[in-house]
Amino acid sequence: MLVSLPSLVLGARAGNVVSFPTDTVPALAVQPEYGTKIYECKKRPPDKPLILMAADLEAFLPWIASGLTIPWMDLAHRHWPGALTIVLPASERVTTAINPENTGTIGLRIPNHPIALSVLQQTGVLATTSANYSGADPLLTGEAINTTFPEVYVLHGVYQGSGQPSTVVTWQDGNWHILRQGSIRL
Repeated sequence: MLVSLPSLVLGARAGNVVSFPTDTVPALAVQPEYGTKIYECKKRPPDKPLILMAADLEAFLPWIASGLTIPWMDLAHRHWPGALTIVLPASERVTTAINPENTGTIGLRIPNHPIALSVLQQTGVLATTSANYSGADPLLTGEAINTTFPEVYVLHGVYQGSGQPSTVVTWQDGNWHILRQGSIRL
């Protein structure tokens, strides 16, 4: 259903799946404890964990393993907000609702989009993925998302992002490794 920003925020706070624009492709998002709702509506396989989005770096700290020696904050400060997803060891707070295969990791991103940041400032951390059926191309307009996912709270308005997914990196063997190349080049 197409909704206003206040209605979208209220819907997200109530545990509903919502959709809003980001700097890359539109997101489907939900409170992390309700992540299974995204898997159901997207028909997403369990081997694809959701990522967390937040408006600021500190919001991620409870979600990552403590005592990390990985230089992830340097990378985050250089590229956030932006189209970079950083995969880190997860804390016990990351449940199978957002990582069904319990891989022990979590992807994190702060989008560089004023609407996305406004939503995240009002909702806190959300579990997210692109707005599409799993394996299909991302939907790029609110109208297309609304048609495909009529049960989702879809922000009414113009969706303008790069159309490219974020670059996804993880730390292995003392270096950053690219899991998916997006618009940011490392």
